[in-house]
Amino acid sequence: MTDPSTAQPASDASDPLDLVMARKVLEAQPFSRLVRARITRFGEGAATLELDVRDELRQQNGFLHGGVLAYAADNSITFAAGTTLGPAVLTSGFSIQYVRPATGAVLLAHAVVVHSGRRQATVRCELVAVGEEGAETLCAIAQGTVLSSTA
Repeated sequence: MTDPSTAQPASDASDPLDLVMARKVLEAQPFSRLVRARITRFGEGAATLELDVRDELRQQNGFLHGGVLAYAADNSITFAAGTTLGPAVLTSGFSIQYVRPATGAVLLAHAVVVHSGRRQATVRCELVAVGEEGAETLCAIAQGTVLSSTA
């Protein structure tokens, strides 16, 4: 079980739920720091995570490891849901379909809230590999459900 005091930076009701705060929350996640993820969009039912493709994140055939794509989908889905449900959210489940191997220089995970209620949101995510020349290739599609963890 994670100690809540170390899971995210201290915040109170006066802290704005914006890109600056989202970046602080992402930075407080040790695994996100390990893969060097960045959040570049946060708000209005959407979030985008980026990470540079490096050798340490590849599998034996040179493609970005599927677990890295799953991480990016899960985290971007949760951040997008947080824009509608508030900061106290947890992924209750998600599925991912790998469309093609991820190669390139950067992975983008674009998540958009499809439906949000008072305590639950459904979010869709497209994972795109960006090549050295800037060409984008769809690699995977994910969908998840995120729950508000407040009472």
